[in-house]
Amino acid sequence: MRRAVFLFICLAILGVASFIGPSGILPPKGFSSPILWEIRAPRVVLAALCGATLSASGAALQAVFHNPLVDPYLLGLSAGGALGCALSVAFFPFIPVSLAAFVCSYLSAFLTYALARTQGGTGRLALILSGVVVSAFLTAIVSLIKFLLDPHRLTEVVLWLMGSFALSRWEEVEATAPLILAGCFFLFLLRHRLNVLSLPEEEAKVLGVSVGRERALVIGAVALGVGASVAAAGVIGWIGLMVPHLVRLCLGPENQRLVPYSMMAGAAILVAADTLARSLTTLDLPVGILTSLLGVPFFVYLLRQNKGAGWDDA
Repeated sequence: MRRAVFLFICLAILGVASFIGPSGILPPKGFSSPILWEIRAPRVVLAALCGATLSASGAALQAVFHNPLVDPYLLGLSAGGALGCALSVAFFPFIPVSLAAFVCSYLSAFLTYALARTQGGTGRLALILSGVVVSAFLTAIVSLIKFLLDPHRLTEVVLWLMGSFALSRWEEVEATAPLILAGCFFLFLLRHRLNVLSLPEEEAKVLGVSVGRERALVIGAVALGVGASVAAAGVIGWIGLMVPHLVRLCLGPENQRLVPYSMMAGAAILVAADTLARSLTTLDLPVGILTSLLGVPFFVYLLRQNKGAGWDDA
């Protein structure tokens, strides 16, 4: 019963938010409007896809690392996407920004994984620290590029880093949707294994699970989906942290349910957040700013709730 109610709420949020905006278009009047189908519809579709993959990725990583404070950007995906954007704008304008952001996001995840392996394994602590190091390094490169850019191109990079669906068109949806859906599909298939990976590492090994290999599969699926999301809309943080926790409060911690319902909730919440962001002002506030404003106090709340939790490398 709870799952049915939760699904109904997600669909209701998604449906209402899809048609509300500063132009005031509401069904049924808006169904025949070019604004709805050519501007708003691709924006809603892309926001839903990005919300789904970010949320499912957050749920998967929190299970793999046994850490409730993990989100998809732990592995350097955010910094990698930002670096790809900056490189495309500053030095390689013949390379599409979306392609550069996706490739750099994807490679940054495996750079984190490779760095962890050089430290003798791919345990939780090694991966977390490697992600912090890679993110810091890539962010420093982005800052250097921003310093060297002229003001006109600097504006483009800064807007990308804020995260926005303002320029979403059907072309972006067609180019990005297959990659995002592939990442979501792989995470959906791996949802059963997340229950085993959430056990202490020694217990998982006793059950015959190759923990390092399984983690690599999950990281690859996350990198695929989140990298494509960053390529499509820039850096949109905190969705992958907040949504899985909200779903756990409603439906419990079982990963077989948590992953698919996080996809649905993430899609609805990010579409609603984008609707709110574009309706607050006439300047179309980047949704990444809004999610950050909501995510920071949520992170503080989680820190207080998990005070004293272990951070050992299980």
